[in-house]
Amino acid sequence: MGIKSSGDNTIFSEINITPLTDIFLVLLIIMMVMAPMFQSVDQNIKLPEINSGLSVEDNKVTVAVTKTGEYYVNSAPTKLENLGKKLKEVLPATEKEKIIVLKADNDAQTRAIIKVMEQASNTGYAKLTVAGEPLSTSQQQELEKNSAKKQEKQK
Repeated sequence: MGIKSSGDNTIFSEINITPLTDIFLVLLIIMMVMAPMFQSVDQNIKLPEINSGLSVEDNKVTVAVTKTGEYYVNSAPTKLENLGKKLKEVLPATEKEKIIVLKADNDAQTRAIIKVMEQASNTGYAKLTVAGEPLSTSQQQELEKNSAKKQEKQK
C-alpha cells in the first residue's frame, strides 16, 4: 500500500517497523513471564541430601515422585496405572544404555519409589540413577570431622 505525498506523484513505499517491534517485545515479555511456570514441577520436590556423587544429565528420562505420591515423567503428570505405558513411550531407542533418573522427595514413601523401579525394569530400562541434592562444603567438612572423631574413639 502506498501513500502519496502532497503535490508529488511519487509513492512512499518504506515499511514502518515500529508496530512489528512492539509486537515482538510484547511476545518476549509474555514468554519471560510464562517460562517459570513450566518448571514448577521440580520445585515441589525436596531431594534428599548426599555427601558426594556425580552430576545428573538433564537429557535422560526423568521420573519425579512427590511426597504425596504423585508421579511426573519428564515433568508431565502421570498416574500410577499409566506409568509403565508412559515410560515405554519415552524409552530412548537410540541409546545403548537405557538410563532413567529418579527424583524422589525426601518424604516420599518407599513403596512409591519401588513401584517406579519395577515399572522401569519391566519396560526395558537397564540402569536407574537416584538424584539427590549435594551437601554444601561446610556440611561435608562437618561429616568428615565427625567420622574422624568416631574412628579415633574406636581405636
